[in-house]
Amino acid sequence: MKRIIFTITALLVAAIGAIAQSPYINRVYEYRPAPGQFVNEMPSYEEGDTPEDMARKAEECIAHDERVLISLGSYGGYVTFGFDHMIENRPGKMDFQILGNAFYSNANPNQSASKEGGSCEPGIVMVSHDANGNGEPDDAWYELAGSEYDNPATVHNYRITYYRPDEDKERTPNPDYKFINDTSYVRWADNLGYTGHVYRNVYHHQSYYPQWIDADSLTFEGALLADNYVDESGMGNYYVQYAYAWGYADNHPNTDNRSKFNIEWAVNHEGKRVSLPGIHFVKVYCAVNQYCGWLGETSTEIMGAYDLHLVGDDTDDATEIGCIRQSAENKVAWYSLSGYRVAEPSVPGIYIEHSSKGVRKVIVK
Repeated sequence: MKRIIFTITALLVAAIGAIAQSPYINRVYEYRPAPGQFVNEMPSYEEGDTPEDMARKAEECIAHDERVLISLGSYGGYVTFGFDHMIENRPGKMDFQILGNAFYSNANPNQSASKEGGSCEPGIVMVSHDANGNGEPDDAWYELAGSEYDNPATVHNYRITYYRPDEDKERTPNPDYKFINDTSYVRWADNLGYTGHVYRNVYHHQSYYPQWIDADSLTFEGALLADNYVDESGMGNYYVQYAYAWGYADNHPNTDNRSKFNIEWAVNHEGKRVSLPGIHFVKVYCAVNQYCGWLGETSTEIMGAYDLHLVGDDTDDATEIGCIRQSAENKVAWYSLSGYRVAEPSVPGIYIEHSSKGVRKVIVK
């Protein structure tokens, strides 16, 4: 009888534990944006707020399916969040989705350009498995290698430092661009020998430097993606940020499967693929250092993330990484030149075929 009671109790505990799991972010561990026009506003800083207070405010925005945007600021700014369970790494499947506010433009003056351009502000995604089981994001981090990981234009081991500005200094406006009222506001310098400034504009009047951080400088490290913007007007009034193929947050609209992520993309610091049973923590950081005229600096925005498996989403990995697995299973997979999976092509164009026999380029006329 005792054994039966114990078994029933164990089953009930397991069932309650399963029910308690939420697909959504349940905690923000750190919110550390780089300087930018939306910093101290998304979320709002109040005098006396500490790093813990701001992490809590970020959590109130993006956890539990609240879907309120937070800004990561300029290059390197990041947020670290976690879930109340391990997101399982299911072979060949997308495992989780990160929600941003990317969208495509319907009014691009360059009608011959890619339709996948508008406001696409890519953030690199890092993941971590709670190997030591302490519930803290203090284990090894792995980058989810997106479409630009092996692009020669991508700078790995990039480092940039921003310096706290003097808010009372004399401003240096740009006479040719009335929307910029201080071109020497937040100074930065990187390990490539370049220097510059995060400009202050006429639209946002608060400090752009995170006020809850006591340090007079902020240093961020990671990979730097190539600029993705084009001034399609040629006159500085219509900037289009073009989406990368796949593998980045806030890069494609939330309705697009390319805002979903596969844990199998994970690589270590040497670029070698790693096999993880699943992940508990995610870090997203702004991956470009660019300024787009009146739009200001490019800054990744996040409004949430969730476990696809817990919501019944069984999306296949339709990227190049997914096709490698397909080939290994003696299946044929077709991809566009941008690296996105398509049905067997019937429309004229150039396609990439992956099969057990290898990879080849196919021209359909």
